[in-house]
Amino acid sequence: MSTPQITLNDGRSIPQIGTGTWPLTETEVPSVVATAIEVGYRHIDTAAAYGNERGVGVGIRRSGLSRDALFVTTKIGNDHHGRKQTRQALEESLRRLGDDHVDLALIHWPMPQVGKYVETWETLIDLQQEGKAGSIGVSNFRPEHLDRIIRSTGVTPAVNQIEVNPVVAHRELRKATRARGIAIESWSPLGPSTNLLQDDTVGAIATRLGKTPAQVILRWHVEHGLIVIPKSASAERLRQNFEIFGFTLEADDNAALDGLDRGTPAFYSAQLAGDQN
Repeated sequence: MSTPQITLNDGRSIPQIGTGTWPLTETEVPSVVATAIEVGYRHIDTAAAYGNERGVGVGIRRSGLSRDALFVTTKIGNDHHGRKQTRQALEESLRRLGDDHVDLALIHWPMPQVGKYVETWETLIDLQQEGKAGSIGVSNFRPEHLDRIIRSTGVTPAVNQIEVNPVVAHRELRKATRARGIAIESWSPLGPSTNLLQDDTVGAIATRLGKTPAQVILRWHVEHGLIVIPKSASAERLRQNFEIFGFTLEADDNAALDGLDRGTPAFYSAQLAGDQN
């Protein structure tokens, strides 16, 4: 099954579904990545903070698939903001991955209390021009953070990776991100901290359609035009999560799922405000 592609504002394309790799360890992640690629995933998401980039690289090579057929994302960690630190961070990520480039490099968090996310963004622009990152973007950025880096550099991020699921929908942040021409990528798309998979509304839709609750939720993401990166160490769940393009939700289904939105968790607000690392 081929994966639908989302066209980014830099003209490049990203597979709409990928597999996340947190919190898999260096020893766990190679087999999961290789299995995901065997299932059909072509988009692999990791980060320096996950501590598993080396294992992700092993899994990619173990799969036997050409690197050119894959889309690999990594992220600059919170302790590597600044010009020298950002360059060092991406180069170290590439060494761990065993690669000469990633397809997408993101700033993991804006860290406004550090005050260097503009420098970090300027450095990612340089690294992109050097061919070490195909596309560049951000993660967990608010509109004011987006506006500052765009105003300072004239370069708009291709992606803003944020927490999105029906319970934590971030409607205003999604609207603001899209208004700036930035694609949205959902982390925690199945809402593990929200008991979303056990929700009665989700369960009723899944039963009627003959799908799993996870498939229903992931289909909601797709129908909202979101890039989505579910994670699982189970081969069966990897397959199920990938099989979301052969059915559609009815308008009433989407409305019911939209109605589950309860707002933003306190921990996420604190992270965005820079109160945590």
